[in-house]
Amino acid sequence: MTVQTPQRRPVTAFPVTAPRASGLLDVGDGHQIYWEECGNPDGIPVLYVHGGPGAGCAPIHRSFFDPAVYRVVLFDQRGAGRSRPYAAWHANTTAHLVADMEVLRQSLQIDQWLLFGGSWGSTLALAYGQAHPQRSLGFILRGIFLFRQREVDWFIHGMGRFFPEAAAEFFGALSPAEQQAPLQAYYRQLTDPDPAVHGPAARRWAGFEDSCARLLPSVSPLTGLPGPDGLIEGLAIARLEAHYMAHAGFLEEGQLLRDIGRIRHLPCTIVQGRYDVICPPETALDLHTAWPESQLVMVPDAGHSALEPGIRVSLMQALQDFAAGHRKAG
Repeated sequence: MTVQTPQRRPVTAFPVTAPRASGLLDVGDGHQIYWEECGNPDGIPVLYVHGGPGAGCAPIHRSFFDPAVYRVVLFDQRGAGRSRPYAAWHANTTAHLVADMEVLRQSLQIDQWLLFGGSWGSTLALAYGQAHPQRSLGFILRGIFLFRQREVDWFIHGMGRFFPEAAAEFFGALSPAEQQAPLQAYYRQLTDPDPAVHGPAARRWAGFEDSCARLLPSVSPLTGLPGPDGLIEGLAIARLEAHYMAHAGFLEEGQLLRDIGRIRHLPCTIVQGRYDVICPPETALDLHTAWPESQLVMVPDAGHSALEPGIRVSLMQALQDFAAGHRKAG
């Protein structure tokens, strides 16, 4: 087991290039997922797997990738971002999302791709890879979340120990009875059809998470993208996170560690913030222990967000290293 500390390098980013192609892909069940493609059409295919669930992609996410080296595919998962219908939780499970990724790969005529994902994106990337190892080139993962019950419990009950002011707002709006089962209470509110009910609940949930996301707090009160067409900001991430947490991520307990043998032959770099309160480092270490061939990079001055300087630099270095190894192997 080797835990690496990244070397300090200047914080850089590639230009936010415009997509070469984009569209809505019908994946069934009344869902259409938004996708876009940028970079080198003959480059190494890489799929950006966003977090949340429900966070969606943003233009800045393209800046991780060297457009001369990578063929970059980004997509909004069911109910997220520009996918339709917005914030929809029907027919929205891990198995559905894994199947959507395969439909997208086939539609773009990509044989294999690198999986690049953080937080919930690391969960989904692992689930996809274990279902389709032959279609996976490797993994670059950040802020590991394996959807074990203790990780869900930490999100609801633990991270507020470090951010008690945010926790006070999150729990304070619940009745004493609701505070005994806050996840279930928020899930009921977030799936209520009345905007007067689900709107304030979404703002509290998204605000709580965003308050815990960085080593140095952001002035932004919400995480994720604004909802389209004037819909409530933060609704998709709040509703879908609660939906997945209320159903244990639609995974068996410990499934992703149990099935790691399906992908252990593939390269993997894990980038983890030392002070990540949302996805504590012990989970990254658990994954690295189960996957000793992986590389674990512990960023000493970062929390959870992929856009914190140390995290960003380490992810971009991992992409550069993967490209060098891929060219050598080829």
